[in-house]
Amino acid sequence: MPLLDQLLQLSALTLVLLIGAAFVAGWVDAVVGGGGLIQLPALLTALPADASTGAVLGTNKVASAAGTAISSWTYVRRITPVVATAVPLVLCALAGSALGAGLASYLPRPWLSPIVLVALLAVGTYTLLRPAMGLVHEPLHSGRAHVLRSGGIGGAVGVYDGILGPGTGTFFIIAMVALLGYGFLEASVHAKVANLTTNLGALLVFGLQGEVWWILGTVMALANLTGGYLGARLALKLGSRFVRVVFLVVTGALALRLAVDSVALLT
Repeated sequence: MPLLDQLLQLSALTLVLLIGAAFVAGWVDAVVGGGGLIQLPALLTALPADASTGAVLGTNKVASAAGTAISSWTYVRRITPVVATAVPLVLCALAGSALGAGLASYLPRPWLSPIVLVALLAVGTYTLLRPAMGLVHEPLHSGRAHVLRSGGIGGAVGVYDGILGPGTGTFFIIAMVALLGYGFLEASVHAKVANLTTNLGALLVFGLQGEVWWILGTVMALANLTGGYLGARLALKLGSRFVRVVFLVVTGALALRLAVDSVALLT
């Protein structure tokens, strides 16, 4: 289908709503991750019923990758990533994402939402009961122990991103806060870089398959990167305490959506 014909299938109101969803998703994703909670459902609702799953996911990745790129750049200009954290985190996240994508077709889809729901509830409760966690940047490990833990986080969250995706940035952040002793703000910097890697890897696959609605994805990307830029600047200005609050709100919202999805699958 010609690229322009794809866009003409959408009404002006639908296009405006998708642009708005992309902007909000970019803002949320820049602060704490979880923008997929907003943007992906919007695309699932707005695109025609005959649009393939790959078209929905691939178009989503165009916008997500743009927003993640600008928020990563904004963060990195102010806070330099730690090489011993960033390198194993990014490499293992990329490998894990590829592995997850390969495993996705073998796992029963109805299992995924309940599993992620339990994980999110555990993460949210753990964070809520530890009000001081992540407010101060105090790395717990160094040397080989730090590198191995960073790689383990990247691999585990990368597999999840390949299989399902929404909330990937959130899982990156809480894992680094809990396992590495990072502050929420410092964890966000590294999470953005890792999440950008997994987004680009997935986009490459969908692009090669010819699934992406490139014009719509580009329009949404502009809105997403605007939201990402503003969200990253606000997080840098207000610090880890602000990021922690947004983290709890997004975690709760994502858990609620997964609960609804899980109930729908059972009925």
